[in-house]
Amino acid sequence: MVKLFQLSLREYKGVSILTPILVSLEVVMECIIPFITAQLVNEIKAGCDMQEILRYGGLLVLMAALSLLFGALAGLTCSTASCGLARNLRHDIFHAVQGFSFENIDHFLTSSLVTRMTTDVTNVQFAFMMIIRLAIRSPLMLVFAFVMAFMMGGKMAWIFLFVLPVLGVGLAVVIAKTMPLFRRVFKKYDKLNESIQENVKAMRVVKAFVREDYESKKFGAAAEDVCADFTRAERILALNGPLMQFCIYSVMVFVLSFGSYTIITSMGLDFDVGQLSALLTYSFMMLSSLMMLSMVFVMITMAGESTKRIIEVLSEKSTLTNPENPVYEVADGSIDFDHVSFRYSEKAERMALSNIDLHIKSGETIGIIGGTGSSKSTLVNLISRLYDVTEGSVKVGGRDVRDYDIETLRGQVAVVLQKNQLFSGTIKDNLRWGNKEATDEELVHVCKLAQADDFISQFPDGYDTYIEQGGTNVSGGQKQRLCIARALLKKPKILILDDSTSAVDTKTDAGIRKGLREFMPETTKLIIAQRTASVEDADRIIVMDGGSIMAVGSHEELMASNEVYREIYTSQNKAGADE
Repeated sequence: MVKLFQLSLREYKGVSILTPILVSLEVVMECIIPFITAQLVNEIKAGCDMQEILRYGGLLVLMAALSLLFGALAGLTCSTASCGLARNLRHDIFHAVQGFSFENIDHFLTSSLVTRMTTDVTNVQFAFMMIIRLAIRSPLMLVFAFVMAFMMGGKMAWIFLFVLPVLGVGLAVVIAKTMPLFRRVFKKYDKLNESIQENVKAMRVVKAFVREDYESKKFGAAAEDVCADFTRAERILALNGPLMQFCIYSVMVFVLSFGSYTIITSMGLDFDVGQLSALLTYSFMMLSSLMMLSMVFVMITMAGESTKRIIEVLSEKSTLTNPENPVYEVADGSIDFDHVSFRYSEKAERMALSNIDLHIKSGETIGIIGGTGSSKSTLVNLISRLYDVTEGSVKVGGRDVRDYDIETLRGQVAVVLQKNQLFSGTIKDNLRWGNKEATDEELVHVCKLAQADDFISQFPDGYDTYIEQGGTNVSGGQKQRLCIARALLKKPKILILDDSTSAVDTKTDAGIRKGLREFMPETTKLIIAQRTASVEDADRIIVMDGGSIMAVGSHEELMASNEVYREIYTSQNKAGADE
């Protein structure tokens, strides 16, 4: 936890150090007040004049004002430091995730990352708030009050040595019982968030299959599981109250009865009323400090588990890093796969790609076709270095992709996925992800090429139409065309269309391919498709099966020589089947 604070406090170190100083001064003032009050009581008992009373009263007011001032300033600096820490932690986690490779992201569930950025960070924030305030205040108050109690009460203060261990042991048992429950809850939070995320994302499917009751029961079971653990923990923590009350009233009964007896029998010579009032005040201070410490220990233990989860993300090193002297210019769009093999992890039993040897000239249009699971997407993911090869090398522009600055490489490779993402904002905002400096005329031009201008013009607000989160207010085909237009605006050296016209009709698909040929003749285009019609006019077509290249050739060549391609074509074209 200390390591985490050191990494993320940064500009809030000053207020973090100032808070314990202010808290210490607040405690000193509070502990002096009962002492002065006791002196005032004794002076009044001795028959002092009004001037002496006013002097003591003024001193008490000053001490109370200083205590209030130091406490208020400590609250201000504490909240600034803890909120600042939470802000920096969320920034650091988000920044770390942005730098992850796909392989790193595979280590964490999306729901788990959300929990770490919300619940776990909040726990650490509260724990830090307690550490720099209550964890300083409570021990200091305990020590000062204990010393002052012995100064004021003499032998009477020995009662605390009997009560404190009872309270301490009781609190230790409570903490030991509750901590395993709190640790278990965090893992269940991940499952709870996963259930929510999955349900919201797949809401259309849920409603289409009338599975609302099933999803509600699944969520209810996860929520009930979290609630049960929290309830068990809270029931045990609730024992703190009765234990605290028992100790407080035990001390009060002893101090009041034995103190009163001593005052009466000694005629106030061994013990007086002022000492009795001060001793009672200090007893409350000590016992309340112990109660605060128990809360601090519980919060710190909970935050300890959260800290481990946060550090897991922050300490995760990206498997993809820039070389020592990266290349900042991509010469052209040529692509070379030199005996490439790849698997997603070291534990994977088989290669996702095996011995891929492929050479693509800059400006070529390459079609890639194959059955589900033939690793078509895996192949193109290696081009923009979303993963690193296991064996062999991938070259772009004649240089190994591992030689390039990652941002430079990805800036020259545009990828349009089958399920691409639109973000909340206007159509213009989404398109300018491809080029933030693009003019309105350029936006219209690329949308015409992507066959998107027609439907955009039909919207009342045109290009200023607001896209809801995830693009839920446009159809699948419209979303794909907007994403293609966004990629064209980037003017890349390599354009990858990963089944990105699957939701459009064949006429629109043909219009898009025509636009690509005319607008980007020098750009290398890789078109992954399920329909042979989408790749028929490609310079070459790659047929993949089981992570290997089965055949490469033009449409005519493959129809004549490759049975798999011919079967795909004939199954999709009745005329071809009849022939």
